Amino acid sequence: MKKIAEKVNALKTFLGEVKTELKKCTWPMRQELIGSTMVVVVSVIILGVFVGLSDTTLMGLLRVILR
Repeated sequence: MKKIAEKVNALKTFLGEVKTELKKCTWPMRQELIGSTMVVVVSVIILGVFVGLSDTTLMGLLRVILR
């Protein structure tokens, strides 16, 4: 039972320290967050299209070579 109490107290201490550290963080403003999210979404779409086109092209090339 003593070990459980120690673990609970350690968890409380840890969570208290996490809360303190999170208060020190500077969080992005809404517009900055939306802008960053849009950059990520557009980048993923561009990369996805590039990988898809590369895959299609290379599969066609492979079919021609294997015939």
